[in-house]
Amino acid sequence: MKKIGIWLDKEKAHLVTLKNDNIRFNTITSELEFYHPKGGSPSRSRWGPQDVVQDSKYLEREKHQLKLFFKEVANTINDADVIVILGPGDTNTKFFKELNENYKTLALKVKAVNKADSMTENQLKAMVTDFFDKSGKV
Repeated sequence: MKKIGIWLDKEKAHLVTLKNDNIRFNTITSELEFYHPKGGSPSRSRWGPQDVVQDSKYLEREKHQLKLFFKEVANTINDADVIVILGPGDTNTKFFKELNENYKTLALKVKAVNKADSMTENQLKAMVTDFFDKSGKV
């Protein structure tokens, strides 16, 4: 039985694969660009008009890049039997939502979506192994 634990944020996804007492660690990096739009340029007069920053354009671009990143992760884990998704922020829940919408067979294999801060490779391996040990021999 192939059990996979995924820790992901917008920059990368760490995959811990457990199969027949074998532990494999893999990292997938995202191609997500980080946008820090500056405010519009001020005019020469004190209270004159300023250029408008198009936040919606940046957010839409980020959404498409995240979708491509999620697709790459989903294609990597498509042969899993059981999955746990971990991560800080809301990227893990966005990934689970993407699985529910576009990868229904994978979404059914997800046993938990939990919050988890950044951790070392060994800490992540230990957390995933503990999760599957405590959840019973799934």
